[in-house]
Amino acid sequence: MKTINIGLIGFGTIGVGVVKNLQRNGALISQRIGAHLHIKGIADINIKGNRGVEVDRKILTTDASKLINDPDIDIIIELIGGYEPAKAFILKALKNGKHVVTANKALLALHGEEIFQAARDAKRSVCFEASVGGGIPIIKALREGFVGNRTNSIFGIVNGTSNYILTKMTREKVSFAAALKEAQARGYAEKDPTFDVEGIDSAHKLVILASLASGQWIDFKSLLIEGITKVTDRDIEYAEELGCVVKLLAIMKEKNGLIEARVHPTLISKDNLLATINGVYNAICVEGDVVGKTMFSGRGAGQDPTSSAVISDLVDIALDITHHASNRVPSFAALSEKKKLKKMDDVESRAYLRVSASDRPGVLAKIAGILGKHQISIATVLQKEHDEKGGTVPVVMLTHKATEKHLREALQEIDRMREIKHKTVMIRMED
Repeated sequence: MKTINIGLIGFGTIGVGVVKNLQRNGALISQRIGAHLHIKGIADINIKGNRGVEVDRKILTTDASKLINDPDIDIIIELIGGYEPAKAFILKALKNGKHVVTANKALLALHGEEIFQAARDAKRSVCFEASVGGGIPIIKALREGFVGNRTNSIFGIVNGTSNYILTKMTREKVSFAAALKEAQARGYAEKDPTFDVEGIDSAHKLVILASLASGQWIDFKSLLIEGITKVTDRDIEYAEELGCVVKLLAIMKEKNGLIEARVHPTLISKDNLLATINGVYNAICVEGDVVGKTMFSGRGAGQDPTSSAVISDLVDIALDITHHASNRVPSFAALSEKKKLKKMDDVESRAYLRVSASDRPGVLAKIAGILGKHQISIATVLQKEHDEKGGTVPVVMLTHKATEKHLREALQEIDRMREIKHKTVMIRMED
């Protein structure tokens, strides 16, 4: 039986999970693939202390280059995160003729094009199942399972921290600050939660998903990115009255050769399957022109789910090595014609609007008139009782579909009205 030697860079939570689960199920994996996956070396800046898993101390090192330059190592696993030195390690490993497995979504989102070109030049594979959705096999599904489809759309809850916070706000009627504090206390949110709550982590993952789905690299800087920090418990309450919930969604759509990609809080109907995904769980809905609508759900982070995804990549590469193949189904094939990104101004969606207006006759008619002038029609209106000093009342509206440009222009004009006391809240809605 052939032995596939592996060098692991990064012996933190996920790295420990990979070693632990290879020890746990190594014999089963060998039976299934006809090859033995062997951890030959582990590199980390700290190789002291008890990680909760038994390894031979002789394979531990603080020098990652020893693994990258070892001619007997076939695969490098990069689990240190960040941009550097992770990028340098990956590029050097490829240059040295090694395959790479990584969970580094931020690196791939910003430098993926360069990394995958280096892999093509080296005739080696870069596998990244663990970069999106934890243990959910969404990368393999997009790359291989749906290879016979054009992807019409992707809607994903891909950040467990934000989903936990929104779930807690919905169920317990607490503020964003209170829900975040609870998430941090439970270890679901980092001390600095910026990447999670501002939508940046979701956007990194959307770049990967949208690039796979479209067949071309999507520029991270081209995305609209909005987080959940401005979502209030009041908006969640009003959304419920309208039969909706608020979720942070990563959205990709393709139609008529145009691609739109965005991350933002989104109102969706309670009847939508994504509305049932709560807590730290992730879910990704993919619609293909042949397969139709599909949904993948599971734990989006954590030691075991993520290490499961890393091990699935190791198995894929091991099979390539044993069968003398590489990149059987390329992640990003050269396209004869590049598709264009749709300008955000031209993107159409419904919208939830919460206007804080003085309680005076004619104000609602004036707001409706401004919306109409900008080609925005109203579907539903809720006018609430006084809840602020000074006679200000919230007016909640759901609009029919309108372009982002018209919505923004209308809100700018509405917010200039002397009867408007606070900036109007807008949350986009998807059907």
